[in-house]
Amino acid sequence: MLFLHNISFGFPAGNLLFNSINLTISSHTKSALVGSNGMGKSTLLKIIAHEIEPLDGNVNIQGEIFYVPQMFGNFNHLTIAECLKIDKKLHALQKITNGEVDEIYFEILNDDWDIEERSQIALQHWKLDNLEVNQTLDSLSGGQKTKVFLAGIQINHPEIILLDDPTNHLDLEGRNLLYDFIEKTNSTVVIVSHDRTLLNLVDTTFELSNQGISAYGGNYDFYSGQKEIEIEALQNDIHSKERALKKAKDKERETLERKQKLDARGKGKQEKSGVARIMMNTLRNNAEKNTSRLKGIHAEKINGISGDLRDLRSFVRNADQMKVNFNDSELHSGKILISANEINFKYNEEYLWQENLNFEIRSGNRISIKGSNGSGKTTLIKLLLEDLKPSVGEILKSNFNSIYIDQEYSLIDRASMIYDFAQKFNDNALQESEVKTLLSRFLFGKETWDKKCEVLSGGERLRLLLCGLSISNKSPDMIILDEPTNNLDLQNIEILTNSIKDYHGTLLVISHDEIFLNEIGVDKEISLKE
Repeated sequence: MLFLHNISFGFPAGNLLFNSINLTISSHTKSALVGSNGMGKSTLLKIIAHEIEPLDGNVNIQGEIFYVPQMFGNFNHLTIAECLKIDKKLHALQKITNGEVDEIYFEILNDDWDIEERSQIALQHWKLDNLEVNQTLDSLSGGQKTKVFLAGIQINHPEIILLDDPTNHLDLEGRNLLYDFIEKTNSTVVIVSHDRTLLNLVDTTFELSNQGISAYGGNYDFYSGQKEIEIEALQNDIHSKERALKKAKDKERETLERKQKLDARGKGKQEKSGVARIMMNTLRNNAEKNTSRLKGIHAEKINGISGDLRDLRSFVRNADQMKVNFNDSELHSGKILISANEINFKYNEEYLWQENLNFEIRSGNRISIKGSNGSGKTTLIKLLLEDLKPSVGEILKSNFNSIYIDQEYSLIDRASMIYDFAQKFNDNALQESEVKTLLSRFLFGKETWDKKCEVLSGGERLRLLLCGLSISNKSPDMIILDEPTNNLDLQNIEILTNSIKDYHGTLLVISHDEIFLNEIGVDKEISLKE
């Protein structure tokens, strides 16, 4: 069982990330924690794991916790054994095996005589049997680091498992092993992830937002369906408020016009009847006060409705307005853009792939590059971009323009101001106001235009890049995406997906996200074998 009561957390500057969060998760359930980037999902997971302390509130955990982090910087100096929390037991077992009889070693081991064997089995299960437990974590790849922590779950059998974006660096084989584990485990599981396949394995979805935590009794597909219903209801409320606002303004105009006519008619009668000037002034002042009071009543009502309308509109997602209107590629469909003939690449005098690669990429193709971690997917991209040369074979290329979008969105000049970077795409000589309108449409308000791109999150960098493509009138003939969804929340994945769906050029994608690949219409594959 897991209880959070009135949990608050903020930064030294004084800004609260979240305030008075309450959450109850029952034993033996599988839950997902979703929400936009910056809402504090990973921070909340760290609070549950006792990695950081909240500013206020209580955390009550019943059961042993095992935490799989998203970032490994704080663990890189540790050995694999230390990360697996087995280093002390292995040391004690070694001492006992060497004839030491000190009682402290038996207490540490706690009759866990098969700890070494279980560790080896867990590492083998996660395809890490070539590693030594005394290796430090900084000697491993991102995928291997994640698998080490996942092996720790299998070794320690915790009651509560906390997973922070566990599939970010996993290849397809690793992901499938994780999916299988989640389906079979009886432990309590809490997951922060943008992997929709993983999120569909849970029983409950919790959404963290500015309003707190909301519970949805189902997996991600159920949650997504409920959100669509909520959005439709919000749209209906917006239309209702818009009608009410128009009606209030019409009523205000009609009332004031009627009052002005009555005042004018009354004034005429008073003049004809010879009312004294001082009395006329008094009556005029009273009429003005009444008019002002009527305006105040109507203004209060109109302002109230306008405020409700602003609040409702702020809840509506922005994915639709951020779609990129790509121009069609000028290349005819089916033209051969790249032809790879018996290519391979050497690292340390060893060829990267078991067999030399032969393939063609034609205009209009949507191709995924598949392979396990370390199989050379990014190396192949560099060969195609001519950043590297093949050790054997040749690559023939026709004339076309392309754009390469990696998972860090390094195409963005981090030192540039946001507005200046957007202007680099302005090859159609758009007016300054038009560029700023497009920036606003992609959620970059005027308060951000003079900020440096280095402060942007992964999702913000994606939006800025898509905004640049919207400003440009030159659609690339080929878009190359290298793990584009790794650092994105679910809403930004939706934005990227909707944009790529409407692109009619050639697409080359590295991604382990099968749902994303299906949604953008990938229909061909280049498979790499080490």
